[in-house]
Amino acid sequence: MLPETVAAAFPLPDQAQWRSAVDKVLKGADFEKRLVSQSADGIRIAPLYPAAPAGLRPMRAATGRWQVAARLDHPSPAAARDLALADLEGGAETLVLSFAGARAARGYGLVAEDVAALDTALDGVMLDLIRLRLDPAPAGERNARLVAELIARRDIDPAKADVDFGLDPIGVFASHGALSAAWPELGRRLATLIGELRGRGFSGPFLTVDTRPYHEAGASEAQELGAAMATALAYLRALEAGGMALDLARDAISFTLVADTDEFMTIAKFRAARLLWERVQQACGLAPKPMALHAETAWRSLTRRDPWVNQLRATIASFSAGIGGADSLTVLPFTAALGLADAFARRVARNTQLILLEEANLWRVADPAAGAGGFEALTQGLCEQGWSKLQDLEREAADGLPGMIAALANGHVQQGLARQRALRAKAIATRREPITGTSEFPNLGETSVSVLAVPPVADGSEAVATETGLMTEALPSVRLAEAFEALRDQADAATTRRGTRPTVFLATLGSIADFTARAGFARNLFEAGGLAAPSGDGFASGGATDLAALVTAFETSGARLACLCGSDAGYAGEAIAVAQALQAKGASVWLAGRPGDLESALNQAGVSAFIFAGCDVIEALRSAHAIAAP
Repeated sequence: MLPETVAAAFPLPDQAQWRSAVDKVLKGADFEKRLVSQSADGIRIAPLYPAAPAGLRPMRAATGRWQVAARLDHPSPAAARDLALADLEGGAETLVLSFAGARAARGYGLVAEDVAALDTALDGVMLDLIRLRLDPAPAGERNARLVAELIARRDIDPAKADVDFGLDPIGVFASHGALSAAWPELGRRLATLIGELRGRGFSGPFLTVDTRPYHEAGASEAQELGAAMATALAYLRALEAGGMALDLARDAISFTLVADTDEFMTIAKFRAARLLWERVQQACGLAPKPMALHAETAWRSLTRRDPWVNQLRATIASFSAGIGGADSLTVLPFTAALGLADAFARRVARNTQLILLEEANLWRVADPAAGAGGFEALTQGLCEQGWSKLQDLEREAADGLPGMIAALANGHVQQGLARQRALRAKAIATRREPITGTSEFPNLGETSVSVLAVPPVADGSEAVATETGLMTEALPSVRLAEAFEALRDQADAATTRRGTRPTVFLATLGSIADFTARAGFARNLFEAGGLAAPSGDGFASGGATDLAALVTAFETSGARLACLCGSDAGYAGEAIAVAQALQAKGASVWLAGRPGDLESALNQAGVSAFIFAGCDVIEALRSAHAIAAP
């Protein structure tokens, strides 16, 4: 602590003084529009918050390290074993069994139809020393029994086996579109199976509330939280109806949330999830216990282009999950969107966590966000919005179906997620939500990365409901970068077909200082769609643009599309003449920047489109492709 005499020399400014200084810098600009943003759920995000008073703390069941989890998803049991042993030797403490048919297996997944195959996949793995998690799958009950049989075969005390059995029929209903039996019957089967596993000595958890299907379909943070709580309530009621005491039903449930690349919102979401679960338990008349919370980094944020950037995304997501209080974490390999990860990508995924644990020491503080005004405000906002989404889902209950299942069956969930997905797609297309390496700073010369040469397996998505089951529209799994990746694929195909990459000619006006900013903007935009847009030192001559040299360069380039790049003054003085000259040579002419008062004159001169910050880049690139590589 500073001595009082020194501290007195540096008086602490208050909020009013800070606001006064900010207003001077804004010079009359609207504070709310310039410095305040909103989350996807409309939560106000301010630039500065006061310290928050002590309040409810979203604590874990036990302090300490989170567990490093690695996926076991290779179809071959023998190959899966080798990868799993390397993961465990490299620092993993949990294995996530992703059987073929699981949504999370992405078309791959362990093929183990019997206990012998599972035994091969886990050969050499000391099951009494590690934790096992099962990814939800249509064959979840069979998979759970296989694991129980393997532990019995190895003569391991089930009480010493740490297994999360991953049963999640509601999540499977959302992701695959089919419920295998009528809900009351399915609830009875769940209660029976859990009772059977408990009778063998397993302590669970047995059911998993998995929010990945909703997140991949575009869910906001509050939508994800609302779906989680509504699903958990459906399971509590089903198990209680099956004769299970409510406290035992609660103990049977774990949660899987998605850690995304928005650091503040991910931390707040994880903290809010714990507080919401406490509130649900209180409403059920239970003395609250902390939730068992597993995290996985976001599938929807992965990119196929410049996949090395996925390592940065994974680091942010892992940091956020750790700060937010995850009990265990799976980091998706940075090549996961391209295929089945090899040993190198798996090692990078493990080490991402190990560095945060062992070198950054994130686990040594129980709740690092506690008392931080921004995090506390976002946490509270998500609690309120998440609770509202829960109530919205609960109101859909009908015909003996709990709210979450009814909302999936009648399309209420799908419609809400589609609206949110459309809003995010617009933000992606206009680059208000940039994707580094894809929509911003693309790398046309990127080197390829390696994945395992393993063909996809039958994914089990053909699972069909029985006569008494339900069918609904399965939630889509959408990565944010897909629209840009499709354009890059289209450009690559044209490059192969033509022998050269489709090119946009940047018609730079004036000196380098005049055109650099807009030429850089245009190049970045066109390359995001796979179109080359080289620029050199320009065509300046005698304080103006050498029109003849520019036109000759265009003809030499072989391009069909030319984009004018210069300053506002350059556009006013030269753009019309340059556009007319380029159009006379057969060019389709665009202009980088907003046209302002010149729009009509530029259109008459042949400028057919304008690209600028905030324009729909996807639509612009589709039009550019039609011109540059028909």
